[in-house]
Amino acid sequence: MLADKGYDADAIREELLLHGTRPVIPSRSTRKRPLPCDYVAYKDRNRIERMFNKLKQFRRIATRYDKTRMSFAGFLALASAKLWLPFICAQA
Repeated sequence: MLADKGYDADAIREELLLHGTRPVIPSRSTRKRPLPCDYVAYKDRNRIERMFNKLKQFRRIATRYDKTRMSFAGFLALASAKLWLPFICAQA
């Protein structure tokens, strides 16, 4: 799980480990003994944040106009395709 420093708590880390999830969370500056963090994997967090930012540019997604889960997921798929289409066409 990729998370920012706001989620650096022993309880959160233990819960993730109990469920078999490896936490990739940098330590807060106030922590006496900083815990190791895989910063190569942590860089992917920025890519994920930018993807959500691009999706939220669609007003319908940001405000959850769709009331049902299926219609929201459908529009999310359409918005994702619209964002990825220029990259796919440019590579062909």
